[in-house]
Amino acid sequence: MRKLTAILLALAMLLSLACAAMAEEPITVTVFRGDPGDQPTDDNKLYKMIEEEFGIKFEIEFLAGDLDETLGTKISGEDYPDLFDGGNSAEKIINAGALIDLMPYISEEKTPNLYNHVKDLLPQLVNENGELFIIPNYGINYNAQIQNACNGPAFFLQKQVLEWAGYPQIKTLNEYFDVIEKFLAANPTDKNGTPYTGFAILCEDWRHFCLINPVQHLMGRPNDGEVIVNVNSGNWETETFIDKPYAKPYYKKLNEEYKKGLINKDTFVMNYDQYIAALSSGTVLGMFDQTWDFGTATQALETAGMYENTFIALPLVYDPEYVDGKVISEQYLNGAVPNKDRGFGISINCEDPERMINLFENLLSDKWQKLLQWGVEGEDYYVENGRMLMTTEQYNNRSDASWQMRNTAKAIWESAPKKQGTQDDGNAWAHSDQPENYFNLMSDYDKAFLSAYGYQKPADFFNAPCTLAPYGEAWQIDKTPIQLDYNDFLAIQDKWLPIIIMSADDAEFDANWAAFVEEITPTAQIYTEFMQAEVLKLVEQATK
Repeated sequence: MRKLTAILLALAMLLSLACAAMAEEPITVTVFRGDPGDQPTDDNKLYKMIEEEFGIKFEIEFLAGDLDETLGTKISGEDYPDLFDGGNSAEKIINAGALIDLMPYISEEKTPNLYNHVKDLLPQLVNENGELFIIPNYGINYNAQIQNACNGPAFFLQKQVLEWAGYPQIKTLNEYFDVIEKFLAANPTDKNGTPYTGFAILCEDWRHFCLINPVQHLMGRPNDGEVIVNVNSGNWETETFIDKPYAKPYYKKLNEEYKKGLINKDTFVMNYDQYIAALSSGTVLGMFDQTWDFGTATQALETAGMYENTFIALPLVYDPEYVDGKVISEQYLNGAVPNKDRGFGISINCEDPERMINLFENLLSDKWQKLLQWGVEGEDYYVENGRMLMTTEQYNNRSDASWQMRNTAKAIWESAPKKQGTQDDGNAWAHSDQPENYFNLMSDYDKAFLSAYGYQKPADFFNAPCTLAPYGEAWQIDKTPIQLDYNDFLAIQDKWLPIIIMSADDAEFDANWAAFVEEITPTAQIYTEFMQAEVLKLVEQATK
């Protein structure tokens, strides 16, 4: 009996060792990113380190073409990669059943890094069934939130325009377009003779927020998507803004600028790549966008040394004349917002989801967060008196696209869970947030530009972040229950707003606006009622 027991124990040990060996066998993980991107080089430093430590290589597919069409094709064929980032249409793959629920894999005992990362936010991250399909890729801060710049929505202006104008404070919509008009009158072309574009509007696909969203910010609210929520009344009244009288002045202003030649007709049919190319050329003076959306253009300009052509974010509001004499206070910056349902999910086609969870668990360790966000100590940064610092060359490398492809794991890091804010020792998690790096290592041009305003960082143009509302930000609400009506609501805007902006005269503008409001009102009402109910539901959940 003892001999049999010994044999069984030996077999069990061998089986255990065999399973462990199998678990550590090298594998290739397929990845889809819901954004365009560039492939890392074969000798990429960080991907080699990940392969050596975890036995994992990545086969990365970046978005090429329309996001919704691409996801629709993948869903219809159940062509799901192991790690699946659906971009700004992640609800499509969640609702299609393409992703596994992560909650059964996350616990304080097995995955302490992931557990501590989300535990305080679970009430707002899980769905009604207690399921979690995506751990937010951004918006979860440790210790203190750092706000050096506006990474979200704003009106943007080339720095050279403000330099030329004597560094004025631009606060309102009229002031913004007035300085662009004056600059163009004096400088119609760049130094190469290429005409400047006064204002560009990106309308393609889900990025049509550049066309649709500005009104809420001009009215003094942070980003709630396509609605404005009254956070001060106690009743959380929620309404669409695009069909309201206070939206009309913005599109009237764009119509005026279009007739003056500041806005080109082709902006309404420009795709994302063309838009980025235009911004990268340095010939677009202004636009409404979100900072993260045109980062590749910023990098291209910085790499070319065209710092004067890079953009500064400005928190514009309506002039009082547009809102019955009311003086609006801007509030673009919000408290830390977990990027709900954005980032990597693990697909149902993944053969070893536990290994993917363990990868995320390990990448959330302090060691790997430093590697992913700062690089290798001694090569990409140095430590002095406990502070993580960079030389000018090391800091500038981070903006060089070709250097990134060789030395960073950007494609994985951007979609994976990450630490933001500050480390326990006071260093910033993000190299660009470190105060010593942020100002001291920026270009001489940018230092002089900010100093001319008496500022140390671009966020100084903005009011401090407000307290995040208990519903989070309303754009995160899943619209699937009214998907068809929601699609109509967006499509009507996509159809009519360019027509309105290109109206030939005031009479045509008024007629087009009236036709637009008439057509959108039914779906706007459906959307308003749905969002009102969802906001109230989230507030109730958060305040229990």
